[in-house]
Amino acid sequence: MKMLEVFDPTTEAKEQAIAFVSRPSSLQGKWIGLVENTKFNSDRLLQKIGKILEEEYGAAGSVMWRKRNASVPAHAEILDEARHRVDVVVAGIGD
Repeated sequence: MKMLEVFDPTTEAKEQAIAFVSRPSSLQGKWIGLVENTKFNSDRLLQKIGKILEEEYGAAGSVMWRKRNASVPAHAEILDEARHRVDVVVAGIGD
């Protein structure tokens, strides 16, 4: 007689502390990082957001990076460059 083996794919949630960086009081003169996720129109959406942040909130400018694909976090090169080049980051989606 064959035995049926059943696996339970559920696990307990892991608790993890998240440290958030405080938001700037203003975007005046700040550089904005835009991280797009490769989905259709995500780059256009973020370009518009960057332009609004410059024109209406006084941001100095923006830099855009493209993730390798939509289902993964931003890769290390993006994070490293963002740490040195920008003051705030906006991540966007498309579709």
